[in-house]
Amino acid sequence: MKDSFKEQGCFPGTEKWEQANKREIELYSRNNGIRSEFERDYTRILHSQAFRRLKHKTQVFFAPHNDHICTRMEHVTHVASVATEIAKYLGLNPELTNAIAMGHDIGHAPFGHHGEDCLNKLLEQKEGANAPKKFWHERNSLFFADFIETLEDPNGVQKPLNLTYAVRDGLICHCGEIDQQGIKPRKEAIDLYSMKRPGLTQPFTWEGCVVKIADKIAYLGRDLEDARSYHILDMTSYRQLREIVGSTLGFERKGAHALRSGKAVNTTVLINDLIVDLCEQSSPEQGLCFSDEYFRFILELKKFNFSQIYSHWRLKEFAIYAENIIKTIFRTLKKTWLYAQNGRVSLALRLYPKLNQTFEEWLIKHSNYRAWNSEKHDFINKKQILRFDTPAVFDVNDEESFTKCIIEYISGMTDQYAIQIYEEIITF
Repeated sequence: MKDSFKEQGCFPGTEKWEQANKREIELYSRNNGIRSEFERDYTRILHSQAFRRLKHKTQVFFAPHNDHICTRMEHVTHVASVATEIAKYLGLNPELTNAIAMGHDIGHAPFGHHGEDCLNKLLEQKEGANAPKKFWHERNSLFFADFIETLEDPNGVQKPLNLTYAVRDGLICHCGEIDQQGIKPRKEAIDLYSMKRPGLTQPFTWEGCVVKIADKIAYLGRDLEDARSYHILDMTSYRQLREIVGSTLGFERKGAHALRSGKAVNTTVLINDLIVDLCEQSSPEQGLCFSDEYFRFILELKKFNFSQIYSHWRLKEFAIYAENIIKTIFRTLKKTWLYAQNGRVSLALRLYPKLNQTFEEWLIKHSNYRAWNSEKHDFINKKQILRFDTPAVFDVNDEESFTKCIIEYISGMTDQYAIQIYEEIITF
C-alpha cells in the first residue's frame, strides 16, 4: 500500500542510515548542500566510463544494428524507472534506489550473460566444477566501482568513485535471476567481498531489494518486445503466451490483454501491471512480493523466454562467435605476460595497434606495470589510499593476478570494440 514502508526506508534518523551513508574513503566536499550523498553517488556513476559503455553492450541480442533494440544502458534506465516508481509509492528513498539501479550493471561483460560465462570459464576453477563462480557481473560491478572507475577530483587527480555502503551493497546484491517471494533486507553490514555466490545474500536496504525485483520486471517484458522485432517468435509461440496468460491470470483479469491479442506484446502494460501488483501485495511484514497469480505468471513467462528466446538457434550461433572472440583476445593477451614484466607489452602487440594502445594504458593505470617509455600519470587507486601492502590493483609479476587483469580488461569492452579487436588480431 502507498507509503507503507515509510518507516522502513533509508532516511536520516533510521537504524541503518549511518552505515548506509558510510564511504571507505572520505569524499571531498563541494561546499554546498544541494545534493544528498546518494545523489552524489548517482552522478558519479553517471559520469563513469563504465556506464557510458553500456550503450554498446548486449542486453539479449548481440551487437544489434537496429537502433530500437534494447542495449544494456537502456535496460539500466528501465530498471531505474521501475525501481524508483516502486520506491516512491511505498515510501522508500528514491535517491538511493535510483543510484543503485543506474550502477547495477557497470561490471557486465560484452555479449551479455554468455560473455559473463565465457570469462568465468577462462578463470581456472582450481576447486572443481562446483566451486563458486570467479567471475559474476554483480561482483564485478562492485569491483569496477571500487577499483577500476575513477573521476577527477578538484585538483585534477583521478580517484576512485568511492560510493556509499548502501549503493555498493546494492550493486553486488542486485541479482534478479533467483525467484523469490517475500524479499526482505538483511540486518547486518558485512564485508561485501565475502559473498561467494550471486543472488544468495539479500541487500542491506529495502531500496536494494526493490532494485533486485525491478531488474526482473524490466527485462521480462522488454525481451519479448525485442524478440518480436527480430521475428524470433512464431505463431506457436504467441499461442503459448496466450495459454500462459489464461492459465495464470485469466483473460478477464485487468491488463491481461497485454499478451492475449494476436502478436501484441505491450511492454508498458506488462511492466505497469507487475509494478501495481507488487505495490499492492507488499508490506514490511510480508516483504516485497507479488500475488500468487502474478508470481506464477512471472515464473511461466521466464520459462517461456528461456525456451523461445534465449535458447533460439540464432542466438546460439552468435554465442559461438562471441565465445571465439573472447577466447582469442584472452589467448593473445596471455602471451604478453613476460613482456609485461619487462615493460615491453607494446613490442608484443606491435601488430595490433588498437589493442596495444588500450591494453597498455589499462596496465599503466591499474597495475604495477612500468612501460619503458610511459609518462607519469595522476591516478590514485583505492589500495593506495587505504595503504594496502600491494598498492597496485594487479601485479604483472604474478601470473594469476595478470590473468585476472586480462579478464577485467575484456569485461570492460563493448560488443563492437571486442569485435574490432578480434578482427584486428585475425586480419592479415
